[in-house]
Amino acid sequence: MTWSKAGQIVWHDLFTSDRERSMEFYKRVANWTYQVERATDFAWGGGEKEFVLALSGDEAGAGFAETPSHQENGWIAYIEVPDVDAAVQRVDALGGSIMRQPFEVPGVGRNALVRDPLGALLGISLSRHSYPVPRRQFGPDVYVSHGDDFPELFYAELFGWRVSPEQRMEGRNIHGPSGNLVAVRHSATWPSGAKAAWVPCIKATPVSDGRRVAEANGARPAFEDVNKTVQVKTIILLDPNGAPFALDVEQTSIF
Repeated sequence: MTWSKAGQIVWHDLFTSDRERSMEFYKRVANWTYQVERATDFAWGGGEKEFVLALSGDEAGAGFAETPSHQENGWIAYIEVPDVDAAVQRVDALGGSIMRQPFEVPGVGRNALVRDPLGALLGISLSRHSYPVPRRQFGPDVYVSHGDDFPELFYAELFGWRVSPEQRMEGRNIHGPSGNLVAVRHSATWPSGAKAAWVPCIKATPVSDGRRVAEANGARPAFEDVNKTVQVKTIILLDPNGAPFALDVEQTSIF
C-alpha cells in the first residue's frame, strides 16, 4: 500500500451468475476490455479458476467472478487500510459484523469482507500491486439505505471518512482522510426490508449515452419511484443480472 491510497476505494469485484453476459453489458456501457487470468488458488472458492480483470485502457480497477454459493450477485467495493487485521478487529465494537476473516490474494494483497451497522457489504483491503486508484472507470461510490441513515462513526473510525454537513439534492458528500471526495450518501431510499448497500458509479462512455445504452442492453431502474432517482445527478440501475450500479447523468437529459 502507498499512503496516498489510505481511506480510498481502490477496487471493485462483481459477483455475477452470468459472467459472459456481465462482460458484454459493461463493455457496451463503459467500453471496458478484459483480461482473463488463471488463479491456482482462487480466493472465492479455492482451486484453479479463471478471474476476469476489467480494464479501461491500461487501468485495471475491477474483477468479475462467478457468484460463490454463499454470496449474492452484486458489486463489492474495497477500501484501503494500512493493516487489514487491525481494522477487522474493530468492526464488531463499531456495530458491524465480519463476513470473512482476512485472507491473502496472491499477487494482489490482503482482504476481508464485513458488513457495516446497516448491513452494507464492503471489503477492507491492503493492496500489494501497482494499480492506482481507478478513477477512469469509477466515480465516487454511492451509499443507499433508508432515509438519511449512514453509520458515520463506523466509517470515521475505520477509514477516517467525514460526511459533509451540507445537504444537496444528490445527498451528502463523503470525504476521505486527505479531504478528497470518495463517496456520496445518495438521497434515494431502498425498498422496505432491503439492506443498505454500496453501489459503484460506473463512468459510461460516452457519458451522454450512458443511460440509453444501459437500458437498451437490459438494465432497469432500481426503484419503483423512477422520478425520485432521475432528478438527481446520479441514477441507480440494476444490470441484467440484478446487480445495482450507478451512472453519472449530469450531462444527459432527464427523461
